[in-house]
Amino acid sequence: MAQSSSRASNKTTTVHDLKLERGQGGELHQTAEGDVPVMTTANGVPVSDDQNTLKAGARGPALMEDFHFREKMFHFDHERIPERVVHARGYGAHGYFETYDSLAKYTRADLFQRPGEKTPAFVRFSTVAGSKGSADLARDVRGFAVKIYTQQGNWDLVGNNIPVFFIQDAIKFPDLIHAAKPEPDRDFPQAQTAHDNFWDFISLTPESMNMIMWIMSDRTIPRSLRFMEGFGVHTFRFLNDKDESTFVKFHWKPKLGLQSVVWNEALKINGADPDFHRRDLWDAIQSGNFPEWELCVQLFDQEFADNFDFDILDATKIIPEEILKPIPVGRLVLDRMPDNFFAETEQVAFMTQNVPDGIDFTNDPLLQGRNFSYLDTQLKRLGSTNFTHLPINAPKCPFNHFQQDGHMAMRNPTGRANYQPNSWGAGPRESPQRGFRSYAEPMEGHKVRLRAESFADHYSQARQFFNSQTVTEQRHIAMALTFELSKVETPAIRERMLSHLLNIDEALATAVADKLGVKDMPKPADSAVPVRDDLAASPALSIIERGPDSFKGRKVGVLVSNGADAKLLKKLQDAIEKEGAMMEIIAPKVSGAEADDGTMIAGKHMIDGGPSVLFDAVALVLSAEGAELLAGEAAARDFVADAFAHCKFIAFTPEAAPLLAKASVEMDVDEGMISLADAKSIDTFITSCRKLRLWAREKSVKL
Repeated sequence: MAQSSSRASNKTTTVHDLKLERGQGGELHQTAEGDVPVMTTANGVPVSDDQNTLKAGARGPALMEDFHFREKMFHFDHERIPERVVHARGYGAHGYFETYDSLAKYTRADLFQRPGEKTPAFVRFSTVAGSKGSADLARDVRGFAVKIYTQQGNWDLVGNNIPVFFIQDAIKFPDLIHAAKPEPDRDFPQAQTAHDNFWDFISLTPESMNMIMWIMSDRTIPRSLRFMEGFGVHTFRFLNDKDESTFVKFHWKPKLGLQSVVWNEALKINGADPDFHRRDLWDAIQSGNFPEWELCVQLFDQEFADNFDFDILDATKIIPEEILKPIPVGRLVLDRMPDNFFAETEQVAFMTQNVPDGIDFTNDPLLQGRNFSYLDTQLKRLGSTNFTHLPINAPKCPFNHFQQDGHMAMRNPTGRANYQPNSWGAGPRESPQRGFRSYAEPMEGHKVRLRAESFADHYSQARQFFNSQTVTEQRHIAMALTFELSKVETPAIRERMLSHLLNIDEALATAVADKLGVKDMPKPADSAVPVRDDLAASPALSIIERGPDSFKGRKVGVLVSNGADAKLLKKLQDAIEKEGAMMEIIAPKVSGAEADDGTMIAGKHMIDGGPSVLFDAVALVLSAEGAELLAGEAAARDFVADAFAHCKFIAFTPEAAPLLAKASVEMDVDEGMISLADAKSIDTFITSCRKLRLWAREKSVKL
């Protein structure tokens, strides 16, 4: 990694009456001054550094003797009974991973050797901050954890739908989650970061600024689990048969493309169907529309790592796809739901340290800490060291060891010997030839608690991310920041965040300050190194720029009434299904409606229970009489008004005019309003829907 040209200073500064000392890597330490007590371990030992794990050199691996980290993480791992501390609300599905081509040149991992081979897999999607009972559309990072049952043991790629993270060192993870979770004295807000504690921590943690841009973007309110990316977050290593190392970053790319909702829509979805994401995944798999992702890898060598602008061990940074294109190496298909939610989705245990031979770790301090923590936390979640005996966690390849007994042991070694070496020739033995081999990376450096100087740039990639968004997406980020900070009651915290935003984009900071009513802008926050403005925009970071070219996998809600045109409805259904999308009928009564030819149109929802927020586009196939009746229904008016406000495409029969008028939606106001006058107009509607939203409308709606 190329070193920064400007060293991070170790100066002490005062921010809003807090004594803060900046470390070498740009991190801030809140020092004990005056009446502030000195932090200690639970055994009373004073703590000198609560920001960094003990490492072999500033960029070296974490050390097992770090008793402060061990105790802090041990307590955090066990503080929730019985649900997960984070990722409590999850939903899973079975499937398989299919390899495209042999990657033997880069890795000896067995699953990447034979083209076309399918390996069983299980995926658990989740929100991070909320409890098991929280709603699906919270603004939150989404967990994207994949367990692949390879012939060399289980590989757990425990990732998120965002490629960066809040913190650079795992020792700060308990603090991050404590700050994000409900405040301990009042136990609210639930599944929200719009409160003082979270933004207090973030505003004192400049390394989080890149992640803040991501979580304030539409990435954290995905339309569906099927329409979001997944990332391994960290830099790993591939090792081939010659023990040659290649750095690798893992990406999951959805075959159906990216899509999110808008915030106002997310709030209404949570009210209409808090299980929206779960229901969507269930319906897709049950109907045979199996979700797919491609696994793509960014591969690079030590020379690239040394010359890249940022440290490849820093989990708050990405390598833009325009600089290093991800290579598709396989596909993930989800084709079966669990037989029992608790036995599988709830009891599945993912651990970053689960890797097959041929995949190895780097010294990323966040990854090093995760490897240490995940095994420990399973004891509290699943109640026993024997959690691998559960079918969902057990490997599907042969396995042999001398581990025995313990709570809920379902199998034990047989025979006389339960140890090795032994004289009886019994039991398994290690194999230097076939066993896992770690990369023989040379180590040097003092045993220190330090953040590497190459980790010190906290703003440049945050600026790059913001500049890579479309104007619409930038507006959404500003709206999200405004909403979140409006819920912060402490003015000093709001002002501190504005000082960070000034280092990212002055116009963004000004827009947020104006909405918050802040008249006197603070100075830009101190930056450990100069903020770069020469990083090229990366279109790959935009959801809208990378939108799909079809409407496949989406859903159209069709509002019908008695007297609806049966032939038109059938043509509309055929066109929607030909596109690979789905159609659901909403009617005044859940039993449906009687069409103009006397046939019954089966309903999926009644109007009070099928709001337009549940659909990607809507159509109104109404009779004149039916439209007049529905115009008197508040739910029907909201159905139309919300669809329009959320920039969705709306098709309608001319007879729907009374309902449109009552909803204050003009029939020809923009190209997103499509009259179903003939068969050609149906094609126009479907073609328009491929754009997913008419974002140009948003300026006039002003949600």
